[in-house]
Amino acid sequence: MILALVRRRLGAALLAAAALVVTSSIASSSSAQQCADVEVVFARGSGELPGLGIVGGPVVNQVRAKLAGRTVASYAVNYAADVAQLSAGAGATDVTNHIVAVAARCPETEFVLGGYSQGASVMDIALGVPNFLGAGKAIPAELQPRIKAVVLFGNPLALTGGKVTNNRTWGSRTKEFCNLGDPVCAAGFNVLAHVMYAIDGSAAQAATFVAQQFGN
Repeated sequence: MILALVRRRLGAALLAAAALVVTSSIASSSSAQQCADVEVVFARGSGELPGLGIVGGPVVNQVRAKLAGRTVASYAVNYAADVAQLSAGAGATDVTNHIVAVAARCPETEFVLGGYSQGASVMDIALGVPNFLGAGKAIPAELQPRIKAVVLFGNPLALTGGKVTNNRTWGSRTKEFCNLGDPVCAAGFNVLAHVMYAIDGSAAQAATFVAQQFGN
């Protein structure tokens, strides 16, 4: 029943987001072979083109600005982001596999995780937070200290009363954004509220939080 509710709410929100999604770039991940000081791993929302998405792009740009003096790379989670809400588990596995690989190659790199809409569910699962939108591989305990910050936007987990900020392991490193009236996280009826995170100041607030986690 919860899954059906999420699908209905996301379906309405996606119609409103369609115009914005078309303008989002298909930008590839920029985690090159060189080791960055910081890597932002971001999962786009349902129905968005492959890449960082309409929220992830601004978040990465803002984080780079806030962490001036550090090299900041980004990785766009490779998952279907399907409208049926069935791909979050696979996305979480991609997140974990990627972080394990980069951590082994780059022992000094630290990570920022982010997700929008279904992409927030991807991160819930990767963090090991119980989620009703699927199951996937979680980040190993030995790598958890290298996850410095988590920023989530329009997380469907809130529809069941869940919050990553309440999690014992991740709460202090996490900031969640849920606009009033957002049908995906606040059980509201304002579909436009779900597509405003990139332009309503949330991305800048997220970057400020990230910078604080890095001591800036």
